Amino acid sequence: MADNDSVLAAARDWAGSPMALATVVKTWGSAPRPRGSHMLVHADGRFEGSVSGGCVETDILATAAEVIAGAPFQVKQYGVADDAAWEVGLPCGGEIEVMVQPVSPLGFDPELFDRIADGRASGEQVTITTDLESGVSRLQAEMTGPAFVNRYDPPRRLIIIGAVQIAQALAGLARELGIETVLVDPRARFLTEERFPGVALDDRWPDEAVAALKPDASTALVTLSHDIKIDDPALIEGLRHPTAYVAALGSRKSHAARRERLRAAGVSDADIDRIDGPAGISIGAIGPAEIALSIAAGMVQAFHG
Repeated sequence: MADNDSVLAAARDWAGSPMALATVVKTWGSAPRPRGSHMLVHADGRFEGSVSGGCVETDILATAAEVIAGAPFQVKQYGVADDAAWEVGLPCGGEIEVMVQPVSPLGFDPELFDRIADGRASGEQVTITTDLESGVSRLQAEMTGPAFVNRYDPPRRLIIIGAVQIAQALAGLARELGIETVLVDPRARFLTEERFPGVALDDRWPDEAVAALKPDASTALVTLSHDIKIDDPALIEGLRHPTAYVAALGSRKSHAARRERLRAAGVSDADIDRIDGPAGISIGAIGPAEIALSIAAGMVQAFHG
């Protein structure tokens, strides 16, 4: 989960202190947080992350205090049927199971936080398996009994081609979604820090930049420049990789013409069909911000798909 980065940061900052880690291990119905979501609890009561968006965190804090004090790890179930549904439960109607384990070699070894962080930095997927009978987590372990397997994917990335107004809004949305963004445009007048504060800028020719960035299953590529000399080379290069989401701005008519150009350039129909064009989910968008929102929605849908 991308939003577990705050938990990794807290684990680094609190290293050496007594802690407990709460993890969503099962969900049913309208669960507010997906499996694998973490909440890290410090012995002094501070916490980072969430397992329910606020519904059961108070009870988890109490359970975490017990585990930190030496109690065995626990797996707790919460749902709308609880007697105190509006105090400790999920009034939204879903159910979750949450595992609370000590941050120690007898539970979630602190070294595992470092391994997850290293994997995210290097673009490597990390898998951690927890024995649900002992509460001990291990790296890529095979277990014979009941276990929970949590996969930590590399950070999601967005490569935007074309430093246009829609790109300004899209970069902002990506930042709020925790998606690392690189903006590529060989036109120096467009590509400025004043227009795109806090965004990584790349002034190489798009096919060269995309090849160097090596888009993978955690990467989205969106072309926005409206200049075929800029957009088409980026699309051709992006389709050579297992890019999770490839999208191109433009009307249906312009996309039909784009398909013909890419076909003439030797791109297969199967690869051309991977392009979301016109880019984004149809929401009747008007103006740069709404168009960016529709593209961001299409990107998120592709990541989860």
